[in-house]
Amino acid sequence: MIVDSHQNDMENKEKPIKTYVEILRNDLTQLFAFFEQGLNDNKMVYEFWDAKDVLGHLTFWHESFARNISDLGQGIKPNPLTGKLSEVNKQSVETTTHESTENLIQRMKHAQNTIEAFIFEDTIDKIPYKKGSLDYSKIEHLEIVSNHIRKHLKDIRKTYGQTKK
Repeated sequence: MIVDSHQNDMENKEKPIKTYVEILRNDLTQLFAFFEQGLNDNKMVYEFWDAKDVLGHLTFWHESFARNISDLGQGIKPNPLTGKLSEVNKQSVETTTHESTENLIQRMKHAQNTIEAFIFEDTIDKIPYKKGSLDYSKIEHLEIVSNHIRKHLKDIRKTYGQTKK
């Protein structure tokens, strides 16, 4: 049996990315499950952010990742977020605060679909994060996003007296 070595190389490159995509999907599923419990999402998690603000913040950043990877996949120069991280994070909440929890979840799911549509593109090597910061490989970016979601979800669960089951 003759094996196409190019196809084999592709499968070997995609396997670790698939693993990180699955981890991210799992993290998102847990995040959505928390918010779909119907709890009061106005409980303060941090000094200035309640649980819904945190969801808005995560959605904002997920959409940024989706825009940047989509632009790269379509041959368009990405226009990553600009400004100090503290300013961008403040913007992430200010621009999503009037959205419903359900809408934020839908937006995040849409962003995830966009990310998955482009994450396996061979033409994409490094993905910008924010102007003035490092660009990251696909795996690094997926790992950073998963860690970001897990960190905030842990803090949210702690606030609500829930631990991971």
